[in-house]
Amino acid sequence: MAGSIQSVERAAAILRLLAGGERRLGLTDIASTLGLAKGTAHGILRTLQQEGFVEQDTASGRYQLGAELLRLGNSYLDVHELRARALVWTDDLARSSGESVYLGVLHQQGVLIVHHVFRPDDSRQVLEIGAMQPLHCTALGKVLAAYDPVAHSEALEGAREEFTPRTVTSVPDFEAVLDLTRARGWAVDLEETWDGVASVAAPIHDRRRMPVGAVGITGAVERMCEGGEVRARLVAAVRDCARSVSRDLGGGRFQ
Repeated sequence: MAGSIQSVERAAAILRLLAGGERRLGLTDIASTLGLAKGTAHGILRTLQQEGFVEQDTASGRYQLGAELLRLGNSYLDVHELRARALVWTDDLARSSGESVYLGVLHQQGVLIVHHVFRPDDSRQVLEIGAMQPLHCTALGKVLAAYDPVAHSEALEGAREEFTPRTVTSVPDFEAVLDLTRARGWAVDLEETWDGVASVAAPIHDRRRMPVGAVGITGAVERMCEGGEVRARLVAAVRDCARSVSRDLGGGRFQ
């Protein structure tokens, strides 16, 4: 049987140390507690920091767990419990809206579709579970970028491709879209990703008030919109669905 990899063991020990006790620890404290040379501890911390698993406070120089580790720690909830809790509510949303329903989570600078309910009609449709959507222009992506700091950073750092003439690509305009999303509690995509297609989405929160995903509906503009805006009843239906899933996750009611 192959032996363990020492550098991985040491990295794991550092993460466990940062996860317990004091919120932030200095390099000397980490090295002495784990019996490591300061140079060795610093090299591991630097690598963990580059991967987003550790963050360093600029003022004190102390280290703490990073946002990427938190996201990975929530991945089981995102993919399993989130989907299980959303099954009934997304089915209800599809029936009440008459449109396709998508449940998405942050994954690799995009939105991973973890659940998809077909539009309740006889049209030919393709299951899109496992598909990826962009963060900057889809309704699901805007919601995640507005409420999840990691998604926000990845949306800003990633390429913001112009899919249609209505796609928002500049940073100031994108930030304004996110401000509006947070102010009203939902996001919209009016032909920004696909011509003739509109979407609306709202955030799902867990018991710690952390954003763990987004739920939304997608359909033809002529069905979804009236007077250039998404129909109010559809927005209300999506928000009700998001609140219901959040409640089931212990997150209470969110605007």
